[in-house]
Amino acid sequence: MIEAIPLQVEPSAITDAVNNTWILTVSFLIFFMHAGFAMLEAGQVRAKNVANQLTKNLLTWSVGVTVFFFIGAGISGLVGGDPFTSSLPYLADDASGYIGWLYGAVFAMTAATIVSGAVAGRARLRAYVTYTFLLAAIIYPVVTGITWAGAYIEIGDAAFHDFAGGMIVHGMGGIAGLTAAWILGPRMDRYNADGSANVIPGHSLTFAVLGTLMLAFGWYGFNVGTAAAMYETEAGLMAYNGAVLGRVAMGTTIAMAAGAMGAGLAAWYQTGKVDTLYVANGLLAGLVGITAIPDTTHYLGALAIGGLAGAQLPIVFSFVEKRMKIDDVCAVFPVHGSAGILGTLAFPFVHYDLGVPLAEAALTQFVGVVVIAAWTVGATAVVWYALKALGQARVTPEHEREGLDISEHGVDTYPEFGDEEGVVADGGRVRTDGGACCTTRGDDK
Repeated sequence: MIEAIPLQVEPSAITDAVNNTWILTVSFLIFFMHAGFAMLEAGQVRAKNVANQLTKNLLTWSVGVTVFFFIGAGISGLVGGDPFTSSLPYLADDASGYIGWLYGAVFAMTAATIVSGAVAGRARLRAYVTYTFLLAAIIYPVVTGITWAGAYIEIGDAAFHDFAGGMIVHGMGGIAGLTAAWILGPRMDRYNADGSANVIPGHSLTFAVLGTLMLAFGWYGFNVGTAAAMYETEAGLMAYNGAVLGRVAMGTTIAMAAGAMGAGLAAWYQTGKVDTLYVANGLLAGLVGITAIPDTTHYLGALAIGGLAGAQLPIVFSFVEKRMKIDDVCAVFPVHGSAGILGTLAFPFVHYDLGVPLAEAALTQFVGVVVIAAWTVGATAVVWYALKALGQARVTPEHEREGLDISEHGVDTYPEFGDEEGVVADGGRVRTDGGACCTTRGDDK
């Protein structure tokens, strides 16, 4: 008979291995949300702008994650109270630091890619990439520096609470998108001379819904991924926060479902129809609404927050469109901005066991929202006004009319359904019917 021998391994080594593997896994899951954003946004723009939107999503990740590696992570640590170099993994002489950096990077890139949906159809690629650079380097890292890294926002016994980025990531991204869209101005033909709005439908509802469900899947990495962690107790035993994990998984799911129903009911009340795109975006709004608070929210609170986040979507979108006259193409503010604000402010009212004075907690959440919103609006406005003053923010009317796929990329996403002219890779055009060749060179016009 073989005698059992206790495993001679430090509990801390096992917890580190489990935690790091888990963090990497959920980071990959959150990265997959970029595929969802790409499909959602591509589905909501005109066919002539699909390639441009896909390219922006690709470059958001590529440019943004590189900048966050070399600059943004250091800025976040610096604002949070650490030396600049200590937060840069390549200077810390600790390869395991790359895991934490990647986890922070996927959150940062989620905030960045939200903006592309608001400025679709008229923003120059170079302007968007410039803003992405600055958002990844400075704008977003300052937000995380004063919140997650520095925890500076406190009133009395209450500290600002944002579990997985309902305000820090989504609210910030939605506000940034609204600000950029306001400065750029609406797309051509979006408004009539009398101020009334025209609907410019997206080219593929199928893509939009597919992207919605891909985002919802990745959101489990966003919320639930933040919750699960092994830890070592004082007695040297291993444990994990299973209660929080279960509550986050439940709240994320219930709020998601309630958001879709809330948006569908609100649209039905407004128009007598259940708008499919509102239901899809309402599902996402429910997810955004719960993201700041899934670790502390009672199940009835998750149902209420998700439903309210979905129901406010058609109302806020109509206000932005008709009263503010801002052309938010993919409804990024009502989905990410106002829903994120709603969930963050609701924290003390749906907490299952608050433990601090309600007034202090409510005021702290309000101050946090105001500080993040003010910084985001100010920093975003400076960048886009500067680009606008340089004549680099928006494409020309001619390019906007023909589509950004041709003017910015020299491609046609759906050549089989276009005109008789094909598009060549250098931005020119070539006849495909055997006729003489002709060229119009994108930005060189």
